[in-house]
Amino acid sequence: MRDKVTAIVLAAGQGKRMNSQVAKQFLSLQGKPVICYSLQTFEQSSVDEIILVTGEGQVDYCKKEIVEAYGFQKVRLVIEGGKERYDSVYQALRHCAPTDYVLIHDGARPFVTLELIERMIKGVKEHQACIPGTPVKETIKIVNDANDITDTPDRSSLWAAQTPQAFCFASILQAYDCLYKEKGEKAVKITDDAMVYEAYIGQTVKMLMGDYNNLKLTTPEDLTLAEWLLCK
Repeated sequence: MRDKVTAIVLAAGQGKRMNSQVAKQFLSLQGKPVICYSLQTFEQSSVDEIILVTGEGQVDYCKKEIVEAYGFQKVRLVIEGGKERYDSVYQALRHCAPTDYVLIHDGARPFVTLELIERMIKGVKEHQACIPGTPVKETIKIVNDANDITDTPDRSSLWAAQTPQAFCFASILQAYDCLYKEKGEKAVKITDDAMVYEAYIGQTVKMLMGDYNNLKLTTPEDLTLAEWLLCK
């Protein structure tokens, strides 16, 4: 029997920096909600099922206007997320079993490709934990609270992390269980799943080559760029 792979797609963010009354994952992008693009790609991939995590009071809307309206057959569950990103991930992980591997993806990244998803599935089976990323192109500066530059790190060792991040299910669930037992100051600083894995499993996470077009829609300028990419 082959290993089972579950994709968790996060669409619970409020997207305050988008300056919109509509959550960014539901904004129209070339006539379709942003979230539909990543869901469609996961639907076409070799993942076995998808768990869609949405915001408070949005479950019924997502079931009817997203899953049913666009015919997503692999979406097994639509669940309500939590206050923070890591809360939403933990809620989804608790609904995953039984599965062997999980891919955790930000629904605000509509340009994830089939090739990248399959690369992550292959990578996690080999390394047990891996994330996609791209080498940074710009020189990075570290500044203090007064915006004074305090350091310039070596660019050759810097990568920008992306999603989907992929993990052995048992290990990432264990890591999140440990996080929630502590639920202290460390949780406030969590910005991606690899950080949880590194902190509580104590093993390295492999960085795999991502895609420079796999951008996360955060600001109105990102939405404009996304429209342009779709028209190329």
